[in-house]
Amino acid sequence: MNVVWIFVLCLLCFGVGSDGLSGNGTSRPAVVNVGGIFTFDSTIGRVAKIAIQEAVKDVNSNSSLLRGTKLVVKLQNSNCSGFLGMIGALKFMETDVVAVIGPQSSVVAHTISLVANELQVPFLSFAATDPTLSSLQFPYFLRTTQSDLYQMTATAEIVEYYGWKEVIAIFVDDDYGRNGVSALDDALAARRCRISYKAGISPGAAVTRGDVMDVLVKVALMESRIIVLHAYPTLGFMVFSVAHYLGMMGDGYVWISTDWLTSVLDSSSPLPQDKMDIMQGVLVLRQHTPESENKRAFSSRWNKLTGGSLGLNSYALHAYDTVWLVAHALDSFFNQGGTISFSNDTKLQSVEGSNLHLEAMSIFDGGPLLLKNLLQSDFIGLTGPFKFNPDKSLVLPAYDIINVIGTGFRRVGYWSNYSGLSVSPPESLYSRSPNRSSTNQKLYSVVWPGNNVQKPRGWVFPNNGKQLRIGVPIRVSYREFVSQIPGTNNFKGFCIDVFTAAVNLLPYAVPHQFVPFGNGHENPSYTEMVKLITTGNFDGVVGDIAIVTNRTRAVDFTQPYAASGLVVVAPFKKLNSGGWAFLRPFSGQMWGVITIFFLFVGIVVWILEHRTNDEFRGPPKQQLITILWFSLSTLFFAHRENTVSTLGRMVLIIWLFVVLIINSSYTASLTSIFTVQQLYSPIKGLESLKETDEPIGFQVGSFAERYLEEIGIPKSRLVALGSPEQYATALQRGPGKGGVAAVVDERPYVELFLSNQCKFRIVGQEFTKSGWGFAFPRDSPLAVDLSTAILTLSENGDLQRIHDKWLSRSACSLENAELESDRLHLRSFSGLFLICGIACFIALLIYFLQIMHKYRQAAKAEAISDGPTGSRSKRLQTLLSLIDEKADKSSRDSKRRKVDRSVSDENMENDLGRDSRRREPQVSSQNEVH
Repeated sequence: MNVVWIFVLCLLCFGVGSDGLSGNGTSRPAVVNVGGIFTFDSTIGRVAKIAIQEAVKDVNSNSSLLRGTKLVVKLQNSNCSGFLGMIGALKFMETDVVAVIGPQSSVVAHTISLVANELQVPFLSFAATDPTLSSLQFPYFLRTTQSDLYQMTATAEIVEYYGWKEVIAIFVDDDYGRNGVSALDDALAARRCRISYKAGISPGAAVTRGDVMDVLVKVALMESRIIVLHAYPTLGFMVFSVAHYLGMMGDGYVWISTDWLTSVLDSSSPLPQDKMDIMQGVLVLRQHTPESENKRAFSSRWNKLTGGSLGLNSYALHAYDTVWLVAHALDSFFNQGGTISFSNDTKLQSVEGSNLHLEAMSIFDGGPLLLKNLLQSDFIGLTGPFKFNPDKSLVLPAYDIINVIGTGFRRVGYWSNYSGLSVSPPESLYSRSPNRSSTNQKLYSVVWPGNNVQKPRGWVFPNNGKQLRIGVPIRVSYREFVSQIPGTNNFKGFCIDVFTAAVNLLPYAVPHQFVPFGNGHENPSYTEMVKLITTGNFDGVVGDIAIVTNRTRAVDFTQPYAASGLVVVAPFKKLNSGGWAFLRPFSGQMWGVITIFFLFVGIVVWILEHRTNDEFRGPPKQQLITILWFSLSTLFFAHRENTVSTLGRMVLIIWLFVVLIINSSYTASLTSIFTVQQLYSPIKGLESLKETDEPIGFQVGSFAERYLEEIGIPKSRLVALGSPEQYATALQRGPGKGGVAAVVDERPYVELFLSNQCKFRIVGQEFTKSGWGFAFPRDSPLAVDLSTAILTLSENGDLQRIHDKWLSRSACSLENAELESDRLHLRSFSGLFLICGIACFIALLIYFLQIMHKYRQAAKAEAISDGPTGSRSKRLQTLLSLIDEKADKSSRDSKRRKVDRSVSDENMENDLGRDSRRREPQVSSQNEVH
């Protein structure tokens, strides 16, 4: 009985091992079948076939991987045909393959990925680089090489590094070519560059040299000279051959090829000299694989296998690693208990009975688990770390940048998605922080087509006989800037001369014609004119075009050739011609504070000096006069009273210092008022305009209207003015008489307006900073070259000479006004003379009143002594004697003299009294004697 059971178990084990299947068991199968589908006789296919076969040998010889299970890869040739590739994939679906290595072509991959989704069989392509294959639409498609998304990003960064803006894409017009160029377009747009022309070529084998020539002739008529070639090797070499024949591989051109060319250069080097001659100076990308011991060992082994007849390229390395990826994933699959089993697809039962035998295809039950293990694989292969990102792309994408020179090529740098362009291998930069700054992007020097070491400009003016349509505004005011010559489409003026001079400095001809814009009755809208560039009506706009934000969003401007910005123009009046100008150095508040402090300091000094200083003592009236006199005389440092107290002296010293500063400030300000022309306007600038509700003028067609509305000024306050004459009339009338309070316009117009209008001035600061430039379509290289030419005009003085030719005016110069203001006139001092005269008159009036009072007293005294017979001449003589009488001392001294006289009289009387009393005893004694 035991023998029977042993026999049954042996049969079961033998059956599983012979079929390579494990129905419901958990043991590893003896054989695992994997398919391989690609083009054997292609550049990539030849090396991939050898690499896959060597990888299978290495996997099966590795005892630690797929323990006891043999990996078998069944190869099938697709012959670069999408149809044959699909047939081959369907044949694999009829067998027990658990995965397929391939396809090589992106076109085939698009077709058979739908089959893979249905039957849950992973496809691992080492050569299909179409970026769209990474989409969620193809979950069972895995790319084991780099996507063209990164290759096109590298190309875009090269274009940006050299400062080019437009490229031409020549591509094979299938899924591989179209989707690759679409990725390039997106990468360029992210860097403000663009593809100016896309030239697709049929992918069929029937493409002739004439077809390619027709395409390249059109390319040669374009202005861009940066050409990106994304094709297959056969078509690519045909394009280079025709381009060399047409002279498009010479000086001025730049050719950037995708990695199809390096796959040929690496595997077929050295190429025949005739092929190398037609590719001189081409830049080529190659998938970067870091140097390692395993890679060097495999390269040495490769040379022995091929005898040196077939080189090792990056696609062969990726094909080799793909086999190891399948082996690692299967090993994990078996370790997790996965079994290789298939089930019928119920969706295919409805087509039973047809000759296609679709019912033979079955679903791989372990497909989801195997796909999961494939995506989670992580090992070091010949191409470096082999691991997938969440988006199913390989980690650390990088490319070598190759320059074809002479009989070979040399590497000029690297590109990696981690650090951009560099001259160091990407793996040496992964340990550092990523630095994508422009200063950190570097490449070695390149030898360009035509054996030129100077970086090509990247574009030329297209030689297609087409003239540029340059829009020019028809101005009705300020025609010095732009004006149309009557009866022609020619223009003249400052802006036209600058444009013509700049174009003459360019190293190439720019055929153009001026196209008038406007109705000739009012200045046109410059914003609308600029918008016509985006619609293709104009190839550029020349004129007094202000560079403002909303316009720069639509077009590119050249370097500004004239400074501009909005300013406020308003009427003014002169302030230094009045007779009371001497009061203007200080405000009314300042005058009041100065007066109060003069009195305050005088009172403080009197308080501190009153007890110790006789000069600050006396009757109240006298002391009041002393206080006033002392405080006011310090203004001129002419005080006579001396201070004796320490506190008084301290206060006086500080006060005299204050008076010194006040005097100096007053003198300086008064000097400025009398010698420098002082202008006054009630409007101080834009802010004061916003606070009022008065009308504001602006020039028709100017961006000033939109600007004023954006800062909150109602449109009802804005008045459109069309000429300098209207400016002057509206400003002279003012808001009260139907005019405007001020005009807001660009500085160049205002300067020209003020050159012959002396009644107005710019008030406040310039409140926008901009300039005038010429407008061209976005990323136009002509805008860049003209900017350089404008800088040259500025540096050599030609720009100033053009300005002086059209805009220099001397009708209303400020120099005469300044010279006139330096001369002082009587009216400037009339107030001072008036005050002084009034003071003199009042003093004389008081004096004569005092004299007349004394005269009346003297006349009464004479009348009493002489009687009524006094003659008129005697009264006149008395009056004259009073006027001529000399007062020896001041009134204070006379009062003191009177006091002293009264005191002396009293003393004399006392002395007489004492003498009389002394004499009386003597008399009596004498009488007694007698």
